[in-house]
Amino acid sequence: MLHRLKNDFRLSIITLLGASAVLGITPFAVLRFLQGNTMAGLLDTVILAGISFGVIYSWLTGNTRVGGMVLALMACGGAVSVGYVVGEPGLFWLYPCLVTTFFLVAPKIAIVLNIASVLVLMSFGEAFSSQVQMWSFASTAVVVSACAYVFAYRNKNQRVRLEHLATIDPLTGVKNRRSMDEALDLAAANAEQTGQSYALVLLDLDHFKTINDDYGHGVGDSVLTELVALIEHNTRKSDQLFRYGGEEFVLLLPGVDGVGLQSVMTNLQQLLRRRLKHPGGAVTASFGVALLGHGESVASWLRRADNALYEAKESGRDRIVYADALAQAGSGAGRYRNSRQPSSKLAEVSPAVNPTQNPAAPSAGSNASVKVRK
Repeated sequence: MLHRLKNDFRLSIITLLGASAVLGITPFAVLRFLQGNTMAGLLDTVILAGISFGVIYSWLTGNTRVGGMVLALMACGGAVSVGYVVGEPGLFWLYPCLVTTFFLVAPKIAIVLNIASVLVLMSFGEAFSSQVQMWSFASTAVVVSACAYVFAYRNKNQRVRLEHLATIDPLTGVKNRRSMDEALDLAAANAEQTGQSYALVLLDLDHFKTINDDYGHGVGDSVLTELVALIEHNTRKSDQLFRYGGEEFVLLLPGVDGVGLQSVMTNLQQLLRRRLKHPGGAVTASFGVALLGHGESVASWLRRADNALYEAKESGRDRIVYADALAQAGSGAGRYRNSRQPSSKLAEVSPAVNPTQNPAAPSAGSNASVKVRK
């Protein structure tokens, strides 16, 4: 519960406003029933029921847009109704509604609701003791709405900027590891529900430390940004690229399996060989590839890809190693990272195979998501 409130801003606002409305309106509803003002008491009860429904709906469905709209309509409609039934004392209930609408719905909708509420109340002349009071009320309502709009607008922009800083790598502009964790969890859940295949590629630039040491970190940064530009320009919109750390990146490929996966990886390797450069020459990369297994955890999936990447680095770099090939070669998961030694069984197979070829994979096909562009 607390986790949802911390991570869903609109849900937290809906919950806070709903709780405040219940605590604030309930005493008046009870008081009006005790005073014999049944109509006003029933109106307060209806408002409470509508607000409670919006809060409960938001929690159960996660659809805070609809829940926020329900709360905004109930708040504005209720405030106007109370002003009409109770008269001058009920006018003050509209002011908090003019503020909260900007946090519950989109700004344009909030402006329409606020203007409509003020105009409807002004059309009921009986709610005001004089014309001066009516126009004073309208003027102050406009000022309150304008201030609330400015505050809500700035608050939204700041939240967007904070979310961007928390999820985007500042150097390359791709998503960071935090975003990757969320994307992998969603991919695993979707694979269980729909059966869609997912491939995970760990990519590490070869000899990147040497580039930084010999030519400076500025050149190294340029290589990283160029790498990202090449991959994003030559992959599908559905593919996702993340910076895992340093010169290591993660590429998530949905709907690629078997023949298509090998073709994708071969094309991607050739693309980087031909296009990625630094002052000393070409820059190559090593790849570890793992297909998500049925019922496999994200941690296991990532670990298999990581082991495959390590094997690619240990067996000569500028290679593609598939996690399935490691399993068929009899190497245990996690063996390489711990022992820092390549698999002897895989070493017996690798020299006889082209570095870009998976010894266990089928021949290349047409379902590639990466195409080399000249």
